[in-house]
Amino acid sequence: MKKKMLLLNTTVLLGLGGVLSTPAYASTIQDMESQKSQIQNQRQDVQSNIKAASDELTRLQAEQDQMKAQLERLTLAEEENNKKAEKTEADIKETSKQVEQLEKEIKLLQEKLEKRNDILKDRARSMQESGGNVEYLQVLLGSSSFGDFVDRALAVSTIVDADRGILTETKNMQDELKTKQADVKSKLASLEDMKAELDEMTVQLAAQKKQKDALAKELKDKEAKNEELKASLQSKDSSLANEQSTLEQNIKDQKAAEQAAKEAAKKAAEQAQKAAAAPAEKADSSSAKAEAPKASSNDVAPTSAPAPKASNVVTVGNRWIGNSAYVFGGGRSQSDINHGLFDCSSFVHWAYSQVGVNLGPLGSVSTETLKHAGTQVSSSQMQPGDLVFFDTYKKDGHVGIYVGGGKFIGAQSSTGVAIANMSSGYWKQKFNGRVVRI
Repeated sequence: MKKKMLLLNTTVLLGLGGVLSTPAYASTIQDMESQKSQIQNQRQDVQSNIKAASDELTRLQAEQDQMKAQLERLTLAEEENNKKAEKTEADIKETSKQVEQLEKEIKLLQEKLEKRNDILKDRARSMQESGGNVEYLQVLLGSSSFGDFVDRALAVSTIVDADRGILTETKNMQDELKTKQADVKSKLASLEDMKAELDEMTVQLAAQKKQKDALAKELKDKEAKNEELKASLQSKDSSLANEQSTLEQNIKDQKAAEQAAKEAAKKAAEQAQKAAAAPAEKADSSSAKAEAPKASSNDVAPTSAPAPKASNVVTVGNRWIGNSAYVFGGGRSQSDINHGLFDCSSFVHWAYSQVGVNLGPLGSVSTETLKHAGTQVSSSQMQPGDLVFFDTYKKDGHVGIYVGGGKFIGAQSSTGVAIANMSSGYWKQKFNGRVVRI
């Protein structure tokens, strides 16, 4: 009987020992819970990086869209400038032909005048030899040139009507040809000035477009790298999620096994106690349920501060910086203005119009009209808002608005509307000292 009781008590103790000896299970679960927590923290970091990569992609896309819009403006400006350059070249060729033809006509006329000169000399000598009035000969001998002789001869009363008619006709033809030649040469000089500016502008626009293309490529490369980073982070997040899911299942299975072992031990103890008819201690069991930390994110969409409203002529043009292109003769229609296509004088006209100052008809505005639009002041007295002039392809070929600090804003052929430094470098060399206060 005692042996039987001893056996039953041993069985109960063994059963209780199975219930109470759970540290191995608890340690394994604790490790897995700790590992799960670490993985969740890693996922939070990865997801935060994914969001940062997505935000950077959004920013880069907006920057790229803005760059594409600027490239489209530059392409449109280049097309317009090329058209104007082609037309100017054609006008120069046509005008050159006109000048060449006029020079031929002048040469023929001069030959005719030389012949008439000889005839008039003979007539004067004949009159002298026949005892006629000597005034004709004196006119010939006293003249400094043939043109002077014609003017003198016309004043001599003894010249016969036929001679007077020849002289008058010759002088009129000579004056007309000189006028035409002067007009054509003046027009040719103006066209050549335009061509010089267009050539310079085309070179600068090509360089600017090359720079913008390089920047666009850089943005595209950055976008590709961010896409690659985002994909890598998402893959890592997916792997961590799978690992977390596996750990959660293992924890669940381990807890279930622990619970089953406890219940089996408890049942064995109860049976042993019943068989021994003795009270048995009930094993206390407790299981800690690990609650997975919940990641929380309260993302607030960034809000951009309202753009400061331009209040004067110095700052009103800032809206076009990076959003405009230079077109020779541009900015004189609403369509050009809407697309940010200006030349230097039309930009100045637009800027002043925004603050209520009219600088004359938009269609005829030029650096020449603007330099007479206000009062000239010394460059030592220059103030923000004054117009400043530069000798580029010609005298007063460029104009801008002084903004202070040795800088001015204007439509530059290489950059579109931009703020440039006139205290050093290219613009310091080109500044001619002309300052006009409106």
